[in-house]
Amino acid sequence: MIEIKRTTSLHELMRWRHEVIMNVFGICPDVELLEANKRYYKKHILDGSHIAFVALADGVECGCGAVCFSEELPSPDNPSGRCAYLMNIYVCREYRDVGIAHQIVKRLIDESLKRGCNKIYLETTADGRPIYESFGFHNMQDMMRYDDARSL
Repeated sequence: MIEIKRTTSLHELMRWRHEVIMNVFGICPDVELLEANKRYYKKHILDGSHIAFVALADGVECGCGAVCFSEELPSPDNPSGRCAYLMNIYVCREYRDVGIAHQIVKRLIDESLKRGCNKIYLETTADGRPIYESFGFHNMQDMMRYDDARSL
């Protein structure tokens, strides 16, 4: 049975960031990289500015994803300037064929819409593109963007 729980723990978010670095990018992060991530999180990801979801399969953590809320300059296609950045979306290899990533991404998009975000962005690897395209994200230069989240 898969359970998705909500968390706002920065410690948990950083721990999953390390999982992503090791398993998606295939590198073992050194102390300098881990410290750089910790400094970034403490400076840029403030309490209340993010929500994370952790997937549990029979009580074992098997995936995670987070959304950080921000504001950009208002524009014609985003008058409020509210936007969201999806990050650290990862599912352990042995659980990838059961739809966990889809559940996590759906929850992250729903949280973004509840907060009135009109733009949702993310960075991804080539492996992740198909799932995000299935939600309506499209390629930008180095990111993918979900245009007009209000249409969901």
